[in-house]
Amino acid sequence: MKNLIKELVESFGPTGFESEVTNKIADLVRDKVDECYVDTLGNLIAHKKGNGKKIMFSAHADEIGVVVIHIDENGFLRFSSVGGLNPLTMLGNRVRFANGTIGVIGKEKGELKDLSIEKMYIDIGATSKDEAQKLVSVGDFGIFHREFADLGKRIVAKSMDDRIGCAVLIEAINKLEKSDHDLYFVFSTQEEVGLRGARTAAYHIDPDLGIAIDVTLTGDTPKAPRMDVSLGKGAAIKVKDSAIITHPKVKDLLVRLATQHNIPYQLEILESGGTDAGAIHLTKAGVPSGTISVPCRYVHSPSEMVDMDDVQNCVDLVVAVCQDPLSEF
Repeated sequence: MKNLIKELVESFGPTGFESEVTNKIADLVRDKVDECYVDTLGNLIAHKKGNGKKIMFSAHADEIGVVVIHIDENGFLRFSSVGGLNPLTMLGNRVRFANGTIGVIGKEKGELKDLSIEKMYIDIGATSKDEAQKLVSVGDFGIFHREFADLGKRIVAKSMDDRIGCAVLIEAINKLEKSDHDLYFVFSTQEEVGLRGARTAAYHIDPDLGIAIDVTLTGDTPKAPRMDVSLGKGAAIKVKDSAIITHPKVKDLLVRLATQHNIPYQLEILESGGTDAGAIHLTKAGVPSGTISVPCRYVHSPSEMVDMDDVQNCVDLVVAVCQDPLSEF
């Protein structure tokens, strides 16, 4: 599974430009489902037909990034954020554009406490505006350029948010032998700028149950904000975040299944942030929805860390949902 994760996280897929990622996923799952297609907004939807409940799983394929807004006379690029970026995690890191051009993020003079994206630039090694414009144009999107690292039980990479969720769904599809339900595995677009892909996909699918697969923060590092989620302690079952209060029947379902199948789990309350479930649950007349989260350190940085045991627990919980009668729905 690590090879799959490496392939996904090192792919180019900033918000709005997810096709490299979704094309790779389509090649991996097409033979395991009844139909596989891309909708108008770019969501990849893998459908495994059944006569039971209609279940929508959603993991977003996009990643945070930057977009070029100005090129100065000396060839330095000014940029804006695409998704939530923390300037303190960006300084000195590399950026890669779709054509392979690499740049380094630098800053103007001043104290780090005053650092903002407006005071930062990308250096692609150009010596003039004309030279830079041969490589990059205003409006080009870029991602952090950082390789996958295998630390043993734990792994580190950019875009674990949410390629690790995509990997969970791919592995669940591979592992699933039988389900009576009508299953939709959505690899959604534009989550980082407002849950947009999941919103349109859910409107089209109109599911009976919605489950997002995403990462969540942890409270297990030195002097971390208080949060009862740790790496290595199991799949995180969301109670609430800023976009959803998990439907009680969905929370109870996930806790019941984790208990029945001896899947380690922990309950998650995320004070800031949201997942595709925030869009799914407000679709049409409303959809009972929740989230299975992979605990992740250093979210929205170029070096996001997850534990492989937690990843496997999330896979097992997705499979358990697919195989349960879901009589409460």
